Amino acid sequence: MFARDIGIDLGTANVLIHVKGRGIVLNEPSVVAIDRNNNKVLAVGEEARRMVGRTPGNIAAIRPLKDGVIADFDVTEAMLKHFINKLNVKGFLSKPRILICCPTNITSVEQKAIKEAAEKSGGKKIYLEEEPKVAAIGAGMDIFQPSGNMVVDIGGGTTDVAVLSMGDIVTSSSIKMAGDTFDSEILQYIKREYKLLIGERTAENIKINIGTVFPGSRSEEMEIRGRDMVSGLPRTITVRSEEIELALRESVAVIVQAAKSVLERTPPELSADIIDRGVILTGGGALLHGIDTLLAEELKVPVLIAENPMDCVAIGTGIMLDNIDKLPRRKLG
Repeated sequence: MFARDIGIDLGTANVLIHVKGRGIVLNEPSVVAIDRNNNKVLAVGEEARRMVGRTPGNIAAIRPLKDGVIADFDVTEAMLKHFINKLNVKGFLSKPRILICCPTNITSVEQKAIKEAAEKSGGKKIYLEEEPKVAAIGAGMDIFQPSGNMVVDIGGGTTDVAVLSMGDIVTSSSIKMAGDTFDSEILQYIKREYKLLIGERTAENIKINIGTVFPGSRSEEMEIRGRDMVSGLPRTITVRSEEIELALRESVAVIVQAAKSVLERTPPELSADIIDRGVILTGGGALLHGIDTLLAEELKVPVLIAENPMDCVAIGTGIMLDNIDKLPRRKLG
């Protein structure tokens, strides 16, 4: 039996793995639970995510990736090893080829760290590809024609904006402002306005269930529980969509600005194509209520959300794996 090629979307919030011939076989949170006393890995993925903010002192639930790059090398390696072993893709005597996606502006040192983590977790040849490019392919854009395509990939740790033509990136920008920042802005807002402490998971639930970034486009409310900063006791409050729009306004403005600056640096011929084709939104952040309307209004071009925005990068790695022999090997420092 030969090893199967695999594509990995190594995200700050989630890891998705695409196995050639089998499709997306794994989609788990990028969280690892470790026993601090002996550094043993206790749980990985969904099981570890359930422990976030709920562990005793000797157990730490760690997110080894920060802003799209590796923050804790050993833990990332342990996580990748766990996922790859779980999939049973190694051959009898052969190792799989691995294609991993990374943000556009990471340094060669950060690229090397990703490559080494993948090699140590059981890969034979490691290919690195830029995330917006793979996301665009996964969203069904034909980026190999001489015409302009624009993609905004809002992930957990980074937002990548890129204009693509002839199979490569023409202009791009990568900012450390994405889903995680939104959660922390909501958390800070509740702390500031209501003197109530809530956890990351509660903040994320607020964002998903009642959050919006386009003024007046949603008016829902939700009851949340947390710890009162004054009395130290549990307390329940009600928050509304309008407040969340206010809390996220500054962060979203940074993403809009990044998209504008990429468009400003784009050659005029390609800009004309983007007016025809529109901008495609991918990544989990594309599901944030009102983000497409806001970008369309600010950029004055049509904005469409990809069909499965969360899976675009993983689907794209699958398409690229089919043509892996034609891919140029990225030279690393």
